[in-house]
Amino acid sequence: GLLIGGAVLTETTYTLPGLGQFAILAIRNQDLPQVMGVVLVAAAFVVVASLIVDLLYAVVDPRVRLS
Repeated sequence: GLLIGGAVLTETTYTLPGLGQFAILAIRNQDLPQVMGVVLVAAAFVVVASLIVDLLYAVVDPRVRLS
C-alpha cells in the first residue's frame, strides 16, 4: 500500500509517467472508471504480495504449517 502512495508522490514530483501520475490525472478529471481501475490494480498487488509473504513465511519457519 505504501509503495503505491510513494509512486504517486514520486511520479507527481518528478513528472514521471506511470500508474501514480495516471491516478492523479484520473482524480483531477473526475474519471471514475479510471480511478476504480487504479484502485483495483493496487488492491490486486497488495493481495498478491500478502499471499506470497504468507507462503514464504511457511517455507522459512518450519513451525508454521500450511492447512
